Amino acid sequence: MATTADERIRVTVCAGCAPGSGDAVARLCGTLGDGADIATTDCMNVCARPVSVSVRARGKAAYLFSGVDIAAQAGEIAEFVRLFDAAEDGIVRDARSIGALRGCLTGRIPA
Repeated sequence: MATTADERIRVTVCAGCAPGSGDAVARLCGTLGDGADIATTDCMNVCARPVSVSVRARGKAAYLFSGVDIAAQAGEIAEFVRLFDAAEDGIVRDARSIGALRGCLTGRIPA
């Protein structure tokens, strides 16, 4: 995984639509290990499809997923972060290994 502070992957979880999701976020953090920073925010403005998760890193495309079950999909999120990290430009070209998370993709923003 990326090693310098500027290169670290940042995973942000919208906790505003999922009160009490702290335990699930903590489990997700354990799944991601030391390779990514994880944070929560009050609102990502995708309230019709809670819970939202963004994945971004400097110089890479950014991703927004919505309708995510943090507890049930922690492994899929961790797999996506691994693929994202391995992609030089952040564009994950083969996302079959992330299972149902593929259907949660709301958007990808170019770097």
